[in-house]
Amino acid sequence: MTTLAPDPLFDMAELPARGLPYAPTARLVLPAGDLDDPEYRAVWLAARREGLGGSQIAAICGLNERYSPRRVYEEAWGFKQADNRHMRFGRRMEPVIAAEFEDETGLKTAIPPGMLAHIQHDWARSNVDRFVLDAAGRVVAPLECKAHSEFVARQWQDEEDPPVAAALQAHWNTLVGGWDHSYVAAVIGGSRLLVWRQERDEELLAHLLDFCGAWFRRHIVDGFPPPIDGSKDTEELLAHLWEVKPESVEEIDVATADRLLGEHERLEAKVEAAADELRAVKNEMRVIAGPSEIVKDTTGRIVWTVRQNSTFASKRFREEQPEKARKYTVLKEAIDTKALASEEQELYRSYRARQLRAAKPATPQKKGA
Repeated sequence: MTTLAPDPLFDMAELPARGLPYAPTARLVLPAGDLDDPEYRAVWLAARREGLGGSQIAAICGLNERYSPRRVYEEAWGFKQADNRHMRFGRRMEPVIAAEFEDETGLKTAIPPGMLAHIQHDWARSNVDRFVLDAAGRVVAPLECKAHSEFVARQWQDEEDPPVAAALQAHWNTLVGGWDHSYVAAVIGGSRLLVWRQERDEELLAHLLDFCGAWFRRHIVDGFPPPIDGSKDTEELLAHLWEVKPESVEEIDVATADRLLGEHERLEAKVEAAADELRAVKNEMRVIAGPSEIVKDTTGRIVWTVRQNSTFASKRFREEQPEKARKYTVLKEAIDTKALASEEQELYRSYRARQLRAAKPATPQKKGA
């Protein structure tokens, strides 16, 4: 694997009219560095906030359940996403995935020289994992390297297309760099390699450039926050977005309060009713299964299973098998949260999750409303 050096003929302080030898429609905005180094990572994050990268495109389009539009906005406006083990593991797996890609396809790869930006749309940015080279050593395509556990393997089973977030990231790379195709390579469960080639799609790229450009101008340049959505990622983000001021009060008008409380009450009732309906369906399926673990239809297809592999009933086991319970009871290390709360209250508070509890609306809600 080789490393491409930055183009020595071009001044990074000026926006060039031409692209790079290895990326026809891009310029280099930040040379590559070690993202595990805090100083370089800070510079990298600052450059990233000046535009939109490939990993954010699916999020902006509402197509990434682990990355919401609101998180993209908050990160651009200063919210610091802590580097975690999953991110570090993904970076450290890139050379392994690239090497496996080379073995699988016979193509060679190269390490990109850094962060790229489109020469006409400076906000359109890309951090390509690897460049793919032709027989003459010329860069012909970007490669996205992904590492996933078997827990998400079912999302990567389609042999024709990669999952949408990875697909859009690879397409975005072709837009920024000016290539006519891209690759996605994924290692699943540590040992299974999947590879996809995607041809450049001008209609898709034009739509992404228009939609994401408008989103960037509205929410990042002009500073209007995107609407709150119901994704788990937004919920997680809002739980850590602010440094809480104990017993502080936020005042809102009565109409807004009653509207939100009414919606909260109506939807909670709807969820509860749906849970009862789902439980009834599951109970009917259990009755059909009876003592059997597997249920098949008349074609031989397995339609559901009721295997004895769920949560272990520890309390009942201790009550009914006290001797066996003592034999198989082990001591485990655990944080003494009561002592922590008593001795270091502020530290304890800072690690507690925030819990939303809604009052009843002042105006009774009509049934069926």
